[in-house]
Parts: sequence; C-alpha cells; structure tokens
Amino acid sequence: MLLLDSITELQLFVSAFAWVYWLAMLLHILSSWLQLPYALRPVQRFLYDICDPYLRFWRRIVPLRFGPLDFSPYIALFAIWIGARVINTILNQFH
Repeated sequence: MLLLDSITELQLFVSAFAWVYWLAMLLHILSSWLQLPYALRPVQRFLYDICDPYLRFWRRIVPLRFGPLDFSPYIALFAIWIGARVINTILNQFH
C-alpha cells in the first residue's frame, strides 16, 4: 500500500515538474522574441539560466536552423512532454 502511494506521488511530481519546466521553456522562448522592460530583466535572466543548458543540449544534437529561425526549442518542448509521458507510463506498470 505504501509503495502504491509512493508511485502515485512520484507520478504527480513528474507531471508537475514537466508542466512547470515546459511553461518556463515557453516563457523563455517568448521572452527571447521581445524586448522586456528593465524591471523584468531579472525574470528573463532567470529563465535563461534554467532553460538554456537544456536548449544547448538539443542544439548540439539537432542543429535545425532555417535562417534566423531555431527549431530546437520546439523539439525540446516536445521532448519534455514525451519524457514525462514515458516516465509516467513506466511508473504505471508498478500499480
């Protein structure tokens, strides 16, 4: 019984973490297109600090660029979603 509760909590954590990181990535992508006011620059820097290492990983693996457009953030967003689904499916096998 305790193991089932732990697995459920772990699934909830994976889902919440993936959703929050996916949202942070989306905000990072949107903020990179805009010139934010000075008061919001620390937020933009925070998003850059937490998202850019993950994006650099995808830029090395998939150097998909068409002129000034970089499609690696979209692949990274898709990978977060797929990764969370795979982990939750594996954890669901233990129920």
